[in-house]
Amino acid sequence: MNAAPKIRPEPLGLKVAEVSSALGPMVICGDESAIYLVEFQDRRKLGDQFEGLRRRLGASISPGTSPAIERMGCELASYFASGLWKFETPVRLSGTAFQERVWGALRDIPSGQTCAYGEVARKVGSPTAVRAVARAIGQNRLAIVIPCHRVLGANGQLTGYAGGLWRKRTLLSHEQSTG
Repeated sequence: MNAAPKIRPEPLGLKVAEVSSALGPMVICGDESAIYLVEFQDRRKLGDQFEGLRRRLGASISPGTSPAIERMGCELASYFASGLWKFETPVRLSGTAFQERVWGALRDIPSGQTCAYGEVARKVGSPTAVRAVARAIGQNRLAIVIPCHRVLGANGQLTGYAGGLWRKRTLLSHEQSTG
């Protein structure tokens, strides 16, 4: 008896578009209803972020736009222009359970405020996992939307931001002056 052929589901079709921002060009990747990636175009290892989406989601990624991408582009423009602090466009996280807990904790940091990596580790119930928290933060694919720029070193110094420390400094200053 022959087994029925396996039907392969259609790959998730994601679109990617470039938008301008006060801190340089950004790329937004999403489908019709949600966003999967928001990054500065010159982010180191941006290609790795796209490859991670392809692998993890079985996605195909091509140039284009969607209602979700358009909406996120408008929200980013509002963020830079007037200090929009709550993004309403739906996002889809694609990480491990630990990474997603860390990213959730980042979303709870109020605009204009900061916290240390160790504080995030405590918030996610892993107080000794500061390095794992830092790695999870580094894998954040939703710059500004999931505000990893609000996390500082234990000594209060700016550390590690894939978009560049100058952007981290500028984002924090922007939030503190418009918040």
